[in-house]
Amino acid sequence: MTTSFGTAINIAAVEDPNPNPKLQIQKFNGLKSASNSLLLSRRLHVHRSISRSNSSFIVRAVSTPAKPAAVEPKRSKVEIFKEQSNFIRYPLNEEILTDAPNINEAATQLIKFHGSYMQYDRDERGGRSYSFMLRTKNPGGEVSNRLYLVMDDLADQFGIGTLRLTTRQTFQLHGVLKKDLKTVMSTIIKNMGSTLGACGDLNRNVLAPAAPFAKKDYIFAKKTADKIAALLTPQSGFYYDVWVDGEKFMTAEPPEVVEARNDNSHGTNFPDSPEPIYGTQFLPRKFKIAVTVPTDNSVDIFTNDIGVVVVSDEDGEPQGFNIYVGGGMGRTHRVETTFPRLSEPLGYVPKEDILYAVKAIVVTQRENGRRDDRRYSRLKYLLSSWGIEKFRSVTEQYYGKKFEPCHELPEWEFKSYLGWHEQGDGTLFCGLHVDNGRIKGEMKKALREVIEKYNLNVRLTPNQNIILTNIRQALRRPIDTVLAQGGLLQPRFVDPLNLTAMACPAFPLCPLAITEAERGIPDILKRIRAMFEKVGLRYFESVVIRVTGCPNGCARPYMAELGLVGDGPNSYQIWLGGTPNQTSLAKSFKDKVKVQDLEKVLEPLFYHWKRKRNSKESFGEFANRMGFKKLGALVDKWVGIPASSSRYTLKLFSDKETYEAMDALARLQNKNAHQLAIEIVRNYVASQQNGKSMD
Repeated sequence: MTTSFGTAINIAAVEDPNPNPKLQIQKFNGLKSASNSLLLSRRLHVHRSISRSNSSFIVRAVSTPAKPAAVEPKRSKVEIFKEQSNFIRYPLNEEILTDAPNINEAATQLIKFHGSYMQYDRDERGGRSYSFMLRTKNPGGEVSNRLYLVMDDLADQFGIGTLRLTTRQTFQLHGVLKKDLKTVMSTIIKNMGSTLGACGDLNRNVLAPAAPFAKKDYIFAKKTADKIAALLTPQSGFYYDVWVDGEKFMTAEPPEVVEARNDNSHGTNFPDSPEPIYGTQFLPRKFKIAVTVPTDNSVDIFTNDIGVVVVSDEDGEPQGFNIYVGGGMGRTHRVETTFPRLSEPLGYVPKEDILYAVKAIVVTQRENGRRDDRRYSRLKYLLSSWGIEKFRSVTEQYYGKKFEPCHELPEWEFKSYLGWHEQGDGTLFCGLHVDNGRIKGEMKKALREVIEKYNLNVRLTPNQNIILTNIRQALRRPIDTVLAQGGLLQPRFVDPLNLTAMACPAFPLCPLAITEAERGIPDILKRIRAMFEKVGLRYFESVVIRVTGCPNGCARPYMAELGLVGDGPNSYQIWLGGTPNQTSLAKSFKDKVKVQDLEKVLEPLFYHWKRKRNSKESFGEFANRMGFKKLGALVDKWVGIPASSSRYTLKLFSDKETYEAMDALARLQNKNAHQLAIEIVRNYVASQQNGKSMD
């Protein structure tokens, strides 16, 4: 019998040395799927061997062919917690009832499956003030009007007064005290929200383009994301048992989802388990899936364990899907055997098979992913170890079919969907940039006002932004007015560097943070803008910048043109070479660059990009073409911009009053006085050149 950990056993008869017969089966604590039961039924051959002294016999587990007795595989501590938890209940169900402000180690791991992390304020000294972060699960980023308003209220009543939009199209609610957990969780559940599976060793939130276009492929992508999310949602009821005393708040599932989940024709399921796909052990680590349409890479498709792309015919009718596998961002500093990885093509499946194909991939990871060392438990390491051909062959056994070759697709583009757009059904949607996804202060009040007043639904984007949907044409102007008063400006008024930048929360609440990210990126972006101006780069030119406080890569820094990854106090590892359309992996350029020394590295890079780039060559493409050895040499010998390069530097303000007035206005647009003044001058010059007043 082949187990999920690769141990083979057969049952055979041997003489019983004891006068009393008894059944002795070797204990094995690994996973046991239906496929293993099928193998057992095929291989079980019990031969009665009658001893000369007695006719009794025993059944003993022996290896086939004869090998030393199997040693139980090493497992991580988390695997033990899962096994002993009664399907993610114990001891969390007891720990949340104690008077202590925190929970024990096992419960800390289990609560992740419920969508929460325990945290403490790392800025405080002399003790730990524990709280909990809650993360919602919103396939495709879809949030109803009712749920948005509830989350907004909960942030004020039980959180720190802010909502955090994540890179996986969800909310994060920070600062919830343990005594309030059940109230907050049950409120979310009773308002048709969920945090189930937003964290933990199972499928996380399924991404899809946030743009609510009334186009066949976009609608189909969103429905597919919803179905995949439903397919891989835990079924054992632990979430509802803990937070709403067993009362279930679940919407009806499409019949094709139920059918795909229950299908066991290829040995994918645990037939007698309340978790038919996950079993007691769930997956080795987190699992991430994204669905999109051709050209639209708003979801960072290649960073996911599974990437699913809609393939349509010439009439625009969806026919099937290209599937990509093995992407992932997390790594560990100075451990070269850990690495970020892009997904690669697995194959094409017709549209009616997508749920079965996704399930087969998940089961392949469930049965073969490493469970001894969590650093190597993601699907990308299985792909790296096996290679795509072996992975495809094994997955096809669970799928029951051969994958067809992937269809050719057009070039990818990063699409932010900021600003106003036609949905295609007579209504509009409005994409709003939110710096680092943090909704707070006047912005939070303005969003609340328009969402509540006009009964709007929203979509959250994978770039930490928010989209207001289904807006009547007549409401555009009044909505714009309220949003502008809250600092939510149209994209033309936001610095282009900010529009594509992302940062993880990091300090003060993330326990993994090594240095600043969200709190540090505003100053970093201002300094980079100043470097742009100094070397002569134009205002509308931009670079994709992502900052994380540790190497786990929550803000996907390894896809950025310029990634800053925390590697020490006030220190970053610099990554270069990602591309604007998110299709290339960056590489490590320099380690241990102190935040105060960023100009020493970045200024020469921007200067030479300005002067040595090819036509329309992005910063990431330039870095890859030049090569890191040459770029390193340019940085090492940099002594500053040659004097002749400064001949266009102008003094824009002749008096302090004008500067202060311009600076106050600029701050409303997240700019400095110099940037706004340059923009005004450029607009004026452009209007003159267009013949408006060429006297």
